[in-house]
Amino acid sequence: QDGTLYQLSKAGKLCVPAMNVNDSVTKQKFDNLYCCRESILDGLKRTTDVMFGGKQVVVCGYGEVGKGCCAALKALGAIVYVTEIDPICALQACMDGFRVVKLNEVIRVVDMVITCTGNKNVVTRDQLDRLKNGCIVCNMGHSNTEIDVASLRTPELTWERVRSQVDHVIWPDGKRVLLLAEGRLLNLSCSTVPTFVLSITATTQALALIELYNAPEGRYKQDVYLLPKKMDEYVASLHLPTFDAHLTELTDEQAKYLGLNKNGPFKPNYYRYQPGCLQAGHFSACESVNLLQCIEKYYL
Repeated sequence: QDGTLYQLSKAGKLCVPAMNVNDSVTKQKFDNLYCCRESILDGLKRTTDVMFGGKQVVVCGYGEVGKGCCAALKALGAIVYVTEIDPICALQACMDGFRVVKLNEVIRVVDMVITCTGNKNVVTRDQLDRLKNGCIVCNMGHSNTEIDVASLRTPELTWERVRSQVDHVIWPDGKRVLLLAEGRLLNLSCSTVPTFVLSITATTQALALIELYNAPEGRYKQDVYLLPKKMDEYVASLHLPTFDAHLTELTDEQAKYLGLNKNGPFKPNYYRYQPGCLQAGHFSACESVNLLQCIEKYYL
């Protein structure tokens, strides 16, 4: 994971330059957001044949993957709750119409639990014990550590494989919880990934390798770097003909007014291409409080 690379770099243990492709715009938006928006439904339908309308679902994490999952589930009529540790992502979830809760507040009533955090022990054994009969539990995050599956492999619980990638975990009182792919990534284990998205991700990875290989000596040190914005834009432009999309070109006067090169890059490196409370400026979240207090708290 990219987080591990940053930890190695901070500890001085990274032996070579590394490109963080996962946080590049073309990877985050198309693989993490748009692809997961489709694959969450595909994976759940293939494994459980569940109907989404009216179901209560809690999605743990409102990053790019969580945003895609929530949008898809909401569109099919599910009642969606979100858990978050990040106040900015939490506020985005609120503005998108989702109720932000702690997992323990809804654990007894939800019909599905979906993890999208990349963290560990997001759903613990104690919480699994409190799920209602028939609840579906699955993971869309980076790794298989989000759900404490190991704690379910105990003598008092019975595992019953009902179909490929679907296990009923049965409690002594007869309660059954549907665990998908044993806590591994649902979209990779139980659904397919569109070739269009694979093309975008593979192109991004290939360009990152080419950049590292061709870069003059000294450009990259033993650290972690994001893909240059110009390359992100190039990956996107290569895939626009699929939609018969035609880009508008800046005039010389417009380019000069904006202070841009006519051929890009068109956005600064910190621009994240996502709606949300803080995209417009640093102080957007401070509208309802004293601006001076915000400046003193975060900048002084």
